[in-house]
Amino acid sequence: MHKKSHFFAHMARMKLIQRWPLMRNVHQENVQEHSLQVAMVAHALALIKNRYYDGKVDPNRVATIALFHDVSEVLTGDLPNPVKYFNNAIKEEYKKIEKIAEQRLIDMAPEEFREDYAQLIDQQFHSDEEAFLVKAADVICAYLKTLEELAAGNKEFKLAKKRMDQTLKDYHSPEVEYFLEAYVPSFLLSLDEITLDSE
Repeated sequence: MHKKSHFFAHMARMKLIQRWPLMRNVHQENVQEHSLQVAMVAHALALIKNRYYDGKVDPNRVATIALFHDVSEVLTGDLPNPVKYFNNAIKEEYKKIEKIAEQRLIDMAPEEFREDYAQLIDQQFHSDEEAFLVKAADVICAYLKTLEELAAGNKEFKLAKKRMDQTLKDYHSPEVEYFLEAYVPSFLLSLDEITLDSE
């Protein structure tokens, strides 16, 4: 008889957690779809780093860490940034809550795989390079969301875009700059434009 685990049922609830909860959205985005996009961007950042900037990071591990980077939100929900970063005290307390939620999820994982999932979920097992690439990918994806909303005429995301512009510049990261210059402009084009341009 195989031992039961609620871990995967909890993971499946990522699709029920809506992002940007205090902002009007033209297109609602959930944590599950966001995590997939972050994984793809983080994988690309790792490839760029390795190919052009002497990196030696494992793109597949980076992508898998990114898939799990927001899993604590199935227990905590997505706390809006104006609340999460209102002051240092709230920021630090929320980090503790996230840590507790992550450990609860790790404890729910099937016992024989618990250490494998801890390696992905618990940040103490991530190198500085891995953590940076996932964080940068997370910000890039949020930035792409602001572009999408602004293109749809939603000015609610104007200040968020400005803030993320600055955050991405402050990284002074060649792989981030490469991604922004080479790939982000396509997100401003219509389907017809990107289809015709690739034929």
